[in-house]
Amino acid sequence: MATDSALTTEQILGATEDVLRRFGPAKATVVDVARTLGVSHGSVYRFFPSKAALREAVTQRWLDQAHHDLRSVAAEPGPASERLHRWLATLFAAKRRKALDDPQLFATYMTLVGENSHTVEAHLDTLIGQIGRIVQDGVATGEFRPTDTGATARAVFEATAHFHDPAYAGEWSDPAAPERFEALWKLLLGGLAATS
Repeated sequence: MATDSALTTEQILGATEDVLRRFGPAKATVVDVARTLGVSHGSVYRFFPSKAALREAVTQRWLDQAHHDLRSVAAEPGPASERLHRWLATLFAAKRRKALDDPQLFATYMTLVGENSHTVEAHLDTLIGQIGRIVQDGVATGEFRPTDTGATARAVFEATAHFHDPAYAGEWSDPAAPERFEALWKLLLGGLAATS
């Protein structure tokens, strides 16, 4: 339990996640979060001015955690094709792990994502920007054919939606999913690769 003076944003967000897991988004309240922390609900409101702000912060935290490793993959050196493959595979693995390991919390977050579309849009723009960086590197080194980087990055992201869009989460447990992912990757790489 936290005291009011030692309370941190991370403690509140962690407690909120626990409350959401137990009660679901429809029944979870700020009072429940405060009770979990052993503080008054006013203490939570000092950090987050409303329930909506708290839910948005939890959504942002979840999105950031789910894709923490992607920033590193996008920034690392090496061939663009290997980096792009690793980036897409990392995204698929993170989404798949979240959906399959804790389906109740995953469903809760899908509700929160629906409530915070502007947070999600900004996050998707960040992800597409990371793909764009890799594509641009590939074009610069001659590994990929010249292209409109932004449009290509968005096309790659949308083409792989089956492996990261929560609408398809029910299919991620299929043992053939990794094989289908690799088949799609080969098709994408064929479209990106510079011709010899």
